[in-house]
Amino acid sequence: MMLGLETRSAQVWGSVRLVPLVRDEPVPHLRLHRKVHGEPVSIVDTGDGAVYVSFVPHAFVATWSDGDQTPAASYGTRLLERDTEAAPPRMFIRFTRRMARKAGRDRLRFLPLHLAVEGYLALHFGGPEIAWEEWSRRAVAHGLSPRCEETYLGQDVRGIEDALRIFEIHPGQCGVLVYVGDTLACAFAVPHPDDYRALHPTLVEDLFGELIYLHGLLGMPAGDLSTPIDDTEITSLDDLRLAAELRQAEWAEFHDEVMAGRLFDPDGSRQVVQHLHGFELARFLPSFALRRENHIGETITGEDGRIAYLKTFRLSEAQVRRGYLLKRLAEHDWRLSATAAALGADKAGLALRLERAGFGYLLRQDVLDHYRAQARKVT
Repeated sequence: MMLGLETRSAQVWGSVRLVPLVRDEPVPHLRLHRKVHGEPVSIVDTGDGAVYVSFVPHAFVATWSDGDQTPAASYGTRLLERDTEAAPPRMFIRFTRRMARKAGRDRLRFLPLHLAVEGYLALHFGGPEIAWEEWSRRAVAHGLSPRCEETYLGQDVRGIEDALRIFEIHPGQCGVLVYVGDTLACAFAVPHPDDYRALHPTLVEDLFGELIYLHGLLGMPAGDLSTPIDDTEITSLDDLRLAAELRQAEWAEFHDEVMAGRLFDPDGSRQVVQHLHGFELARFLPSFALRRENHIGETITGEDGRIAYLKTFRLSEAQVRRGYLLKRLAEHDWRLSATAAALGADKAGLALRLERAGFGYLLRQDVLDHYRAQARKVT
């Protein structure tokens, strides 16, 4: 399916299908391992004066402690006339510089999937490049800030935790593709089989979209995709072995071309984040084509183009629509009239599509009210 990785027979548990990816030989000169941090809250310095917060619990406020100046988060907030009372209880947080940063001469620390998600959230984050009259002052001054997306942990998707615990790990397995209700949820690959065995359980901590969560919640069973062997043609063990190998090759071809055929979008974009001794850490975005699969992800590739590391996230339909609208607006210099014409719609229809996608705050209120009134007259 991918350079250096081969598909093996799938294992099914309820609605979850795991498709193993194996290597003939490990990728040399690269290993991955997990570093666990005990602190529950993480803040990442992006290097430009801003911070990327991967998780902010409700009513937690990041602050600096008075004594040793170590970062901490306080439980709850208060409005005081004077800051005379003792500070509320706090918990220490881990402060990390950048999402991908060299941790030594031969080490690179990065946050799995966060590179890919950051690339998606930063899609045209600056907002309109030209202050056309329809856009609000907030859109021109602050762009799409703040922009956030909701996801689910793997342990919240029914069936994934059980499937990962029950299924066998194949000899030479270096990756897996996870399907829920026969919908491709994610792909994961590492350089070495030992790395995969160590990181296999971390899939329950990965991010999954709303569609995958709903498929797990509904318990949509995985279909029976097996092809039986015609026993009338089997007269020896050699015949049986040949028939089994043929079925395995047929399954791999069907899976790679049909089930996982849209994992990588040839019309998408790729951005190299870091170079390290002959390897490239990069993230990729899809073309945001509507009514089809769209995956974001990150890769580490060698000089020969072989994929050493891969992790992906499937966007929901709502996320695809938001990315599609932002992309089309940017292609037409954020002019509503030109974008609407390219989409075969009018300005009022495009403005209401932006509002339904959660971007209504980018338009001036009077402009948005005007387009709403136009739509009501038409209906």
